[in-house]
Amino acid sequence: MAKKGVNVVVTREDGKNEPLMAWLPTGVTVDEVPLTTTWYFDPDDVRAALASSPAVGTFRSLVVTSERGADYVEIARHASASDVEVFVVGPATSGALRTRGIQVDAQGDGSADALAPFVTRGPVLVLGAQSMREELIAALREKGLEVETVACYETVGLALDSSAAATLRNADVVFIGAPSAWTVAREYVKGDAWVVVPGATTGATVRLDRPQVIEGWGPQLRTRLAELSH
Repeated sequence: MAKKGVNVVVTREDGKNEPLMAWLPTGVTVDEVPLTTTWYFDPDDVRAALASSPAVGTFRSLVVTSERGADYVEIARHASASDVEVFVVGPATSGALRTRGIQVDAQGDGSADALAPFVTRGPVLVLGAQSMREELIAALREKGLEVETVACYETVGLALDSSAAATLRNADVVFIGAPSAWTVAREYVKGDAWVVVPGATTGATVRLDRPQVIEGWGPQLRTRLAELSH
């Protein structure tokens, strides 16, 4: 991977790709092609949605599915019981909450439903995207827990211009952060390119189209990506 001529494309939104680029081996060519953008909901609308819930004030477990929900966590906590436990999906979400002084009781890695064994008290409030995946919600309900969801953002795909499309077509390695990003990228990424994803949920989506998937974002990628050239 460190050999000259290897093209890497990072595809998170503007301002969110720096950690990914820090994990790359030296000697690669790196381009940014954002594939999605996020529309954040008005905090008052989120507050009103919570206030209308029959379980308002009684939530004993709060699940935050993405770092994008971090700015809404205090709103959710005020709508919960005083002893609410906070659970998150992924290290980025943990970091976003901890920088805001919020204690995280457990973190699920790989996929959202990995959190299910840790969440034992209901009602459960799941804070996340307008279109949430159902695996965790279903797993919690199978345990007999009452679950409510409140959306605080929506992630939408971007239309790519010819330059961005050409950059993706030329990539040897593409970072894809979510299934919505793969929906945009899939028709442009060449068949022998590797796709690097944060966890199992996005990995399963990409594997519907190709087997060359590397799961897990972090410093260990530097070694893993370097091995691809050998």
